Amino acid sequence: MVTTILSILLLSVPLFSTSLSTSPLHESTMSMEPSEMETLFKVMELISSDRDWRVTNPDPCSPHSSWPGLECKPSSDNPNLFHVSRLNFGTPPNPTCKPTSTFPSLVFTLPSLQSLFFFNCFTHTNTTLSLPPHLPSSPNLRQLSLKSNQALMGPIPPQISSLKSLHTLTLSQNNLHGKIPTELSTLSSLLHLDLSYNSLTGFIHGGIGGLRSLLVMDLSYNSLSGPIPASIGELGLLQKLDLSSNLLSGEIPASLSSLGYLSFLALSNNSFKGGFPGGLTKLQNLQYFIMDDNPMFVTLPSELGSLSRLQELRLANSGYSGPIPESFGSLSKLTTLSLQNNRLTGGIPEELGGLSHIYHLNLSKNMLNGVVPFNESFMRRLGRSLDLSGNPGLCVNGEDGFEGAKAGIGVCGNSRNNGTVVMQGLPLKSSCAPVLLSNLLLVLLGSLSMF
Repeated sequence: MVTTILSILLLSVPLFSTSLSTSPLHESTMSMEPSEMETLFKVMELISSDRDWRVTNPDPCSPHSSWPGLECKPSSDNPNLFHVSRLNFGTPPNPTCKPTSTFPSLVFTLPSLQSLFFFNCFTHTNTTLSLPPHLPSSPNLRQLSLKSNQALMGPIPPQISSLKSLHTLTLSQNNLHGKIPTELSTLSSLLHLDLSYNSLTGFIHGGIGGLRSLLVMDLSYNSLSGPIPASIGELGLLQKLDLSSNLLSGEIPASLSSLGYLSFLALSNNSFKGGFPGGLTKLQNLQYFIMDDNPMFVTLPSELGSLSRLQELRLANSGYSGPIPESFGSLSKLTTLSLQNNRLTGGIPEELGGLSHIYHLNLSKNMLNGVVPFNESFMRRLGRSLDLSGNPGLCVNGEDGFEGAKAGIGVCGNSRNNGTVVMQGLPLKSSCAPVLLSNLLLVLLGSLSMF
């Protein structure tokens, strides 16, 4: 009995200690430097009118007084002295932003701030991203994200390069304009750079190659012009590169093949032209290659078929000519192949019918001809995600007529099907001989039975 009581008492000691750590008496000692607290309150008053922060949250880092969107960390030399380490603004449960809010450059003077987020915050009153003229501190800021702020305008300030510890810089979906500051290339610790969906202009500066630690670069949906600098090949750790929907031109630099870790490459909707660079086979980690809407006007490189991890290949509306390489049938992990609206000729390679993971195949609006080499189960599996329309020389065998109709083509031997002339004046394979009336009736009856 005594032993049991002693055991209970011993077990009670740590429980009492834990409750003491969150008691009001202990919380009262958890405080901030007066100057840091005053800076924090000024920032809150500039941004949010959700409440009177000084009255409702007089000690922001104390657990019973803290607010959503704020995190604090203890000082390294005084466990009872706390510093603001993270601020989130924009959408609940974080503090929302009042219509008159403007960007508070004062926030950069919080000495231990590591993460700063503004989402859908500056939406009514025009404001600019700015830093204090003589930035006294902010050496610890690692994440700076301003996203979906339609009233955030003006250029990206070159002074942002003074934030030497930045790992993540996200300035997407705002109304920023002007050139990308060359000073950004000095942020050697940067891992993630996202400047997408703005109105940025000018060239991509060659100094971008100085961001040797970069894993993600997204400059899409701007008005950047000129070529991709050869220095892009110096970003040896890059995994995602998105330059789509700009005004970029010239040829794809050969140095791009040096990006051995690249898994996502998007260059669509630009003015790139000419051949693909040599060394494409080095991009063995590439999973997504999206390059629609460029005036390339070359043949499709068979080397793309050696990119064994490729899952999406989108090369539509770019003037490609010649045959579809048979090597594309070796892309065993491919889920999407979009080659529509080009000038491709010849037959569809039989090898494409063996792609077991593909669920979207668009070869429409080309000049392909011959019998479609896909069996009924392949066409049934893809359904409406198979589009072969706009190729007057393509047809399917009679037994595949219903599935062919869904793909936008007719039965071999018919002079017209759904308004498309099929195989007129072209030699037919024996499997595509003119279909007898009885066979046509069987196809129609089989089709009706499916409804």
